[in-house]
Amino acid sequence: MTLSWIGLVAAAATFFGIWFGHVGVRKIDSVSPTIWLPTTIAVIAGLGLEAGALLSKSLYVSGALGILGVTVLWDALEFTRQHNRVKHGHAPANPNNPRHARLLAESKSATTVNWLGRKPLGRQVDREEALALVRGMRHSA
Repeated sequence: MTLSWIGLVAAAATFFGIWFGHVGVRKIDSVSPTIWLPTTIAVIAGLGLEAGALLSKSLYVSGALGILGVTVLWDALEFTRQHNRVKHGHAPANPNNPRHARLLAESKSATTVNWLGRKPLGRQVDREEALALVRGMRHSA
């Protein structure tokens, strides 16, 4: 019996690509004074990974590079979407970041509150209750 490792390689590339993208986009957006530099770097890196996938003679390497390339290209789009989430108050702003500080000053919705920084209750909560829960978590910790 011959084992085929391509499924595991593809699964690992997918998992690590999505994990890094989720964590990386939030972190980079939080500290980057502009979204254009990380977006440009992500597009170039994504296209480079896709080129590597096309040029690779190994099916395993080609599959992993192709998956990572598409994931990094998607991350380039996510920088813009994360900026909008911060602007609308759906993600916390970093007041030490000049771009986020500008959003906090210009937008009524932008906030430094991490709405996900609380334990779930198993039911919907309104904005005031969510804020009380988030602030309560900070005081009890």
